Formats: sequence, structure tokens, C-alpha cells
Amino acid sequence: MCNKIKYILLMFLAISITSCEEEFLDRTPTDAISASDALASQENMQLVLNGVHRGLYSQSQTVFPGGNSARANNHYWVPLGDNITGGLIHSANANNLSWRSAMQWNEHTQPTSLTVELLWYHRYNIILHANLLINGITSGELTETPELNSILGQAYTYRAYAYLSLVQHFGRGYLIGDPATDPGVPLLFSSESPFTSQPRSTVEEIYTQIGLDLNDAITAFENGAPRPSGGAEAKSQLNINVAYGLKARWALSKGDWQTAADAAVKAREGYPLLNESDWKAGFYTNDLSEVIWGSHVIQAETTFFRSYFYLASNTFNGSQIRNNPKIADRRLVDAIPDTDYRGDVFLPDAPNSNTSAANGNGGWANNTNPLYTTEDEFDAAIAEIKSEYGLVSGHNTHPYMHFKLKQANPGTIDPDDIIYMRSSEMYLIEAEAKLMMDDLDGAKEALRPLAEARDSAWNADDFTTEDDFFEHLKFQWRLEMWGEGFGYTNHIRWDEGIDHAADGGSGASEVLYQNAYQVEKPSLNDDWIFKIPLAEINANPNLSTSDQN
Repeated sequence: MCNKIKYILLMFLAISITSCEEEFLDRTPTDAISASDALASQENMQLVLNGVHRGLYSQSQTVFPGGNSARANNHYWVPLGDNITGGLIHSANANNLSWRSAMQWNEHTQPTSLTVELLWYHRYNIILHANLLINGITSGELTETPELNSILGQAYTYRAYAYLSLVQHFGRGYLIGDPATDPGVPLLFSSESPFTSQPRSTVEEIYTQIGLDLNDAITAFENGAPRPSGGAEAKSQLNINVAYGLKARWALSKGDWQTAADAAVKAREGYPLLNESDWKAGFYTNDLSEVIWGSHVIQAETTFFRSYFYLASNTFNGSQIRNNPKIADRRLVDAIPDTDYRGDVFLPDAPNSNTSAANGNGGWANNTNPLYTTEDEFDAAIAEIKSEYGLVSGHNTHPYMHFKLKQANPGTIDPDDIIYMRSSEMYLIEAEAKLMMDDLDGAKEALRPLAEARDSAWNADDFTTEDDFFEHLKFQWRLEMWGEGFGYTNHIRWDEGIDHAADGGSGASEVLYQNAYQVEKPSLNDDWIFKIPLAEINANPNLSTSDQN
């Protein structure tokens, strides 16, 4: 890591760091800001922080040397969690940005892939900048103000976020391994050269540091200025709710059930559940009432055909979607009650218009849906879907296609926000945590507000045992958070494998999915753990090939 992190810092000194409103810091003739200048004032520190905000969704080559335009950071990492676990299902053979290869488990299992290399270095880039701010502020050279405490709280929260992401991808799951001895990732606290490369700390050591950082973040926020009010860009700034939300995720993943439940309740305060029309609007903006945290993607940083919506939304005007509409697991969709409005965003009876569809049933000549008895009916149904959802002529349709994720301007390549945390997730975390504490009644009551808001006929009395309710809770997780990237961490926490063939099948093609069609559960299959980038092993003298996952 030593050499790579040096490069990252040098890149930090050279990139232009801007606010969410695109107000530029007065720069030197070299278009650079030195580390000393970055820490010279509270205002400059906020600009550093704004650079981290933008780095979450910018193309990786703009964040550090060695980056690649094929990965626009969280545009890729967020939906990846559902792509590799088979929730976001491919209907045809398209491989833009290695999205198909990732689905087939040919990316995170290869130490030379862009996916593992850029995820690793992006998260350490966040840590580097968080360290810069933490070390600079805690040195005590600046006068303490509420605004400075808010910056400090965000820096601690970012470091916790990055380490949680790293240890959950590059280390064995906390609940299915031996965290006291399982290797995690290197801890890095330095922000200035010379850097000292580190060996892998244990999973437990990383989790301990995350907990410390989140507690420090909460303390700083309690003494800090409130997050600015305003539009979607305000929620790009982290606040105490984000820190509590990450604490809830962290505690749930390690089996600290009471902490998870308590933190989840605090995280969602002030973020009311969506109504039906807002839930169906498309999840493209931080302005939604439930959104606790998300990246507001500004026009200056649009990623075009590198975006989350290019990879996952069936309204995006890009070849990844036009040729390969994404579908949901039909076992999930078929289980949605008629009284649950979330089912309306999935179209199980959409005609299969793609003659290159992986299931071989594309086009009128191969139609198997009895709803369409003539070619005119078939074509009319396709035209109606395109008209209703704003698709262009090149878009294909497919049974079980989704319209949960929709653009503000369907049929375009316009940028949209990336949502990272919603209050719905916090209801699910609280319910799961209480269930794990053998509090079935408490778990039902924790889920009730969310479940009743979505399903007018939901009845807690339908679930009489903990096992029954746990299966229902998993269903709620998969439906409510579908397409938002939680599949990977949920599978590891629940120790569940992937089986597209079970229970009537998911609708995925075995020919297309290959070895990822059926995958053994994480406790029995180390391929769930991402490979450490070979470039890291080569650069870090404290790592060798024997440290590879």
C-alpha cells in the first residue's frame, strides 16, 4: 500500500477540490493545493471534505492515478451487491463495464481485476483524506467551532464507512468466522509521507476501530453544526443520523443486536417513510423524505455510461440496459401480495421483445405468454410499456423487468443521485436485531410501521414463530431494498448461498450465469471474500502471496 497511497496523496494535492455548488477554491498557478494549505483553515478543510463527497461518484481516474474510467466508484459498488448475488438479474448477454463478468463471479475472485483493485484503492483514498482531516483537527491548532466539529464528525464517519466496506468485502464475515484471528485489512492512520505499510489487522481489530470512529463521530456531531438544509445536495454531507445508521449496520453485521436496534432508531429520526407515490417515483433523488444519505450527482461530474442507472435502471438510454433489461427474481415478485403496492414496479407479464434474450423466448415467434394471442397484441403491449415508462425505440422488454429505479428524465443519459441510506433500512435492522434477541413481539412491532405502510393487509399475527417471521423479514429486506445493493452483506450475515434453480427458478439463465448460477453459502465457500489486489501485494512489503484470500 505504501507506494499506492503515496500516489493517492500526490493526486489529492493536484486535483481541484470543489464544493457541491461547484465554487472553486482560489488555486495556485499549478492548479494544486498543498496539504498544509488544506489544513490551514476551516474553510479549506470543508473543501477537502467536499472533494471526498464528489469522489464517491466520480470516475476513478479523477480520484487517483491508476484509476480507470470503467468504474465510477459508488455508481458501480452500490449495485454490485445485488449483481453478484443474483438479485439484479441479467436477461441477455451484455458485458459493458464487465457487469456480466461481475455477475458471473469472474471479477471479485480475480486479484488482477479492476473491480477488486479500484474498490480497494477507492476506500483507502477515503481513509487517507479522513486521516488528513482527523489528524489536522485533533492537533488542536485551529479554534474549535461547531462547524469544525461537523467536519471532524464527517471525517470519522467516512473512515468508519470505508473500513466497514473493506472488511466486509476483503475479510471473512464476522458472524461466520473467527474475527479474533481472521485476517482483515491493513489499518492506516497516517496522512503524510513517509507512509508505513502495514500487515493485515484481524477482522476484530478493524471492527473495533470502526466502533471507536463511529463513537467519536457521534460525539463530534453532538457538538457540531447541523447539516445544511436545502435540496438534494445537502444530503451529500454526512450528519449524526448517518453515523448512527452506519453504527446500526456495523453492529448488526457483528451480532451486537441491542446496539444495532438502538442505533437504527436514532438514525431514522426525522426521515419519515415514503408514501406510495414517492416510493414509486424512481429512487433517483436525495429529496425523498426517507433518504438519510446519498450522493447528489452534479452535471460537472456526470458519468454518462458509467452510472448506477446505466447498470441497473431499465429507463436509461444505454446499451447495457436496452439490450439487457434487468429483471427481478420471479420467486420474489410472485410472493408479493396484491395488497402491497411495491409489486406494481415489477412487470411479470411484460412481453419478451429481445430476440437475443438468454432464455431463448424473445420475439413474437418464440412467445410463450398466453396473454398475447396475436402479434398485434404482443406489439401493442410493448408499445404501451415504452410509452408509460419513457423508453426509446431501442429498449427491449422482458418478463419480470423492473421499474423501481427510474430516472428523473427516462430515456436519457442524464445523471441522477445515488442513495446510500434510507430510513426503511433502519426499520429492517431494528426488527432483525430484536428477533435475534428472541424478542418476536418486539421484532413485529419494529417492522410494523414499514410493513403496514407498504401493504394495506399486513398482519403481524400471520407469523407465529421466530422462524416464520425471519423468513418474512428476509422477504421484506429483499423487496424493500431491491436494487440498492444489500444482497451481498445480507447473504453473508444470513450465511445463504445462491440457487437460481430452487423453488421453480429465479428466471436467470444457467447458460448465462455459468458457475454463479448456484453458489455454496459463505461459511463453506471462500470465494465470497474478495481477492486482495495483486498490485497491493506487490507494493506492500508486509503482504505476500500467502496473505491472499
